[in-house]
Amino acid sequence: MIVVYVVIAVLVVIGLAVIVSHNRFARQRNLVEESWRQVDVELARRHDLIPNLVETVKGYAAHERQVFEEVTKARNLAAAPGSTPAAQAQQENVLTAVLGRLFAVAENYPDLEASANFGQLQDELSETEDRIAAARRFYNGNVRAFNTRIEAFPSSIVAARMHLTKAEYFETDDASRARPDVSFDASAPAPPPPPPPPS
Repeated sequence: MIVVYVVIAVLVVIGLAVIVSHNRFARQRNLVEESWRQVDVELARRHDLIPNLVETVKGYAAHERQVFEEVTKARNLAAAPGSTPAAQAQQENVLTAVLGRLFAVAENYPDLEASANFGQLQDELSETEDRIAAARRFYNGNVRAFNTRIEAFPSSIVAARMHLTKAEYFETDDASRARPDVSFDASAPAPPPPPPPPS
């Protein structure tokens, strides 16, 4: 009888451990999904700022149509729903690169310094980038904890029974995300006048 009791006790302990592990996986999976939604909210805020930024620069450099088209195309791709975190990261890196070209264009037009709208949009974009970075760190931390439990024994057994797979990290190129410094030096020589728009 003692052996039976021991076996029953062991089975109960194993059963409780499986239930606890299952519930913990469920909570972690929900936390990963919730933290990704926060990243998505901040990315949407970034995407919403870009059309206004393009229109502001376009008011001073209307002939730079190729840059505006590249920014608009990259923004639309990044804002399209349904991307995985890894695919979203690639799209955001492309968007950041073309935004760098937009700010390079802006450097050639010191009159933009007088535009309060442009300065405000720059500040909002910079603040949004900081919020995206914070949300990305939180998301990636949750992904790391979730993936570690999936790989670790014995929780890997429960993960396999739940058909869980490792979550994707959201890794962007931090170096490229740094907004270029736009310097408006009044003492600098004025840029050459833009070419006339094609007729």
